[in-house]
Amino acid sequence: MRTSQKLYLPFKRLIGIFGSLIGIILCSVFLWWWVIPINAVASGGHPFFKQYRCGKNSKPFPLIKFRSMRVDAPSHETSEHIDNPDKYVTKFGKFLRRTSIDETPQLLNIFVGQMAFIGPRPLIYEDKETIEERRKNNSIKLKPGLSGLAQVSGRVKLDPISKGQMDGEYYNKINFWLDAKIFFKTIGQVLKSKDVSKK
Repeated sequence: MRTSQKLYLPFKRLIGIFGSLIGIILCSVFLWWWVIPINAVASGGHPFFKQYRCGKNSKPFPLIKFRSMRVDAPSHETSEHIDNPDKYVTKFGKFLRRTSIDETPQLLNIFVGQMAFIGPRPLIYEDKETIEERRKNNSIKLKPGLSGLAQVSGRVKLDPISKGQMDGEYYNKINFWLDAKIFFKTIGQVLKSKDVSKK
């Protein structure tokens, strides 16, 4: 990582603090106040879902999302690792996933410094191939992101190794303009409900 990139990281953290704080305030006023009670009823339990994911330098952290599956769904897996996951997803959960509202509680993870807006997506530890590839290319040293280069590059079609390689490419190229490009491309994908796959 070049010196200019290292100097950018503290600025990236400031963006994370102030950006997530604004996001938390806006979501609290316009979104969470009605999503929380509806999701509690729809899921039959707690409206939030907490799962430990692989963070910076492989350190585990509690990822927070809105629950999109019933409370009896396997809690240690992601949808991609569950047989016939559709049988667990609630109707309201499908709406949360389609709109990516289920991801908004991760603003709390960003605010406390466990995540960033842009970075490699947080993985469960069972995704060993991608995690190992991240170790090889040093992208494991970055904070996980709410979105990332692999996510806006057709990640639902990428194999585990390719995802890790894409994370390595981001590590080598990280800069403000790349983050901005990924951020706005993510918004475009969310609005089009394109390549929306939950992990």
